[in-house]
Amino acid sequence: MGRYEIVTLFAGAGGLDLAARNLGVPAVGVEWDTQVCATRRAAGLVTEEGDVREFNPSDFPSANVLAGGPPCQTFTIASTGTGRRDLADVLHFIQRMKLREDVTSPLAQLKDERTGLVLEPLRWALAAVDSGYPYEAVVLVQVPAVLPVWRAMGDVLSAEGYSVAFGVLKAEEFGVPQTRRRAVLIARRRGTAALPRTTHQPYRNGSPAAPIDPPLPPCVTMGEALDRPEPFHIVSNYGTGGDPRARGRRSSAEPAFTVTGKIRRSQVLAGDGSRLERLTCAEAGQLQSFPPDYPWAGQGQAQQIGSATPPLLATHILTAALL
Repeated sequence: MGRYEIVTLFAGAGGLDLAARNLGVPAVGVEWDTQVCATRRAAGLVTEEGDVREFNPSDFPSANVLAGGPPCQTFTIASTGTGRRDLADVLHFIQRMKLREDVTSPLAQLKDERTGLVLEPLRWALAAVDSGYPYEAVVLVQVPAVLPVWRAMGDVLSAEGYSVAFGVLKAEEFGVPQTRRRAVLIARRRGTAALPRTTHQPYRNGSPAAPIDPPLPPCVTMGEALDRPEPFHIVSNYGTGGDPRARGRRSSAEPAFTVTGKIRRSQVLAGDGSRLERLTCAEAGQLQSFPPDYPWAGQGQAQQIGSATPPLLATHILTAALL
């Protein structure tokens, strides 16, 4: 792996930066939430506390890789969906940014300012191009509903000389013990961009795994990830498909549902149906592939965990982007 240094926007509790550290790549994360910054600093992650809109690439002159996971709340199916409803406007803003128009004022008119934050990585990437020092790679992670945004950004980056790949990855296919899906964009100045190859079989609810050549190990289960007596079941803390009444249930022999900020509301049941102790923050972090001793700090730890990019998934993404 060559000489890289990463600046991570909306760095969160450290999923992408922890993956970078595991790969031996220096990283600095920009994060505005003081509580999240407490966790990052306890974990020894280099952190610049503040709003990404108030920084520019020139503030991090040694960084030659841009990464980020913009806020997903307005795009996720569990939210009010303002980001999805404003998608046409967001795509229009991308075309204006391609022409180097300043879209700061119209972005401020969106119903939820968090929606416009999804365009900050493009602002940074184009500013770096215009400075004569383009990023060697750009890596972005978000909820699947943002894939059209990544596609449009990819077109802009392609016109600026990048090779681009994007798609939706399933976390369990990379060894993460949960069925989280994420839209990923990888752009490279050198070589051909490609998404990482899967390392584990996909989760199939009640169905046998389809034959894979070459064979892959089965996805990692909650029972394998957590130090708890088996068997146990977890009742989802939110409704499947956004329906709060359709609460699913999975056994310890399966991967977890997507870990959200409400994960500690999930019921944990023994094999006989009796209630067990709810998941601790450490256990929720393990389902995100964080180490069991990761130093979660500050308030809102469950939300920090649910908003994070799984480090194991991030490791595969960064490896594909930088090798």
